[in-house]
Amino acid sequence: MRIVRYFLAVDKEKRMKNIVILGDSYSTYEGWIPDGFDVYYSSSGRENGPAVSKMKLEETWWQRLLLKTGANLLANNSWSGSTVGYTGYSGDCSHSSSFIYRFRQLKESGFFKKNDVDTVFLFGGTNDSCANAPLGEVKFENWTEEDLFSVLPAICHLIWAVKKELPNADVYFIINTQINPAIGACVKSACAHYGTRAIELVDIDKENGHPTPKGMEMICNQVLSIIQ
Repeated sequence: MRIVRYFLAVDKEKRMKNIVILGDSYSTYEGWIPDGFDVYYSSSGRENGPAVSKMKLEETWWQRLLLKTGANLLANNSWSGSTVGYTGYSGDCSHSSSFIYRFRQLKESGFFKKNDVDTVFLFGGTNDSCANAPLGEVKFENWTEEDLFSVLPAICHLIWAVKKELPNADVYFIINTQINPAIGACVKSACAHYGTRAIELVDIDKENGHPTPKGMEMICNQVLSIIQ
């Protein structure tokens, strides 16, 4: 995992500060995520994979964001194919790759005590939607582990957990295009409930379900339009 810092001549009040990203394939890049995590984007692309997986680092949405804001990237905890909750593709249990589990691992490792995190981007829900994971019901408290196999309570739990651990941080949940509307509605409802912000993307350029360089630029610009 790398810590990267860019120093640009930007107004201090407008500068993004110390960022953590929790994401799926859209936010991965070879060499920039934890060892053992599945990666989608790289300079050479996936072996026998679609052409869109071949991308320059500086073309990714988050690198564009760093370069435009002068932010510090403390961690990119992204795993290609990962779901927010515990149900993955074909109904399999994806507990260890889930957003919820990965956030817990960061917390239990003392990461948030060692680092001054003030901005968190959660960019997920796409694979929960594509995997047709059970939706369940929106639930804002008193979750059981069984609840977290369903998408809507899992999303609520994740946002709650992040805000509880980082009460003073700016927390943003990025909502992808072309996902189950119930997932987007849940994110917006949960963000309003817990005092975080939803960023709903519009018309992102994609190939094989993944952002092209143009799509990555669109994501970056739409995120910037909300956070600045």
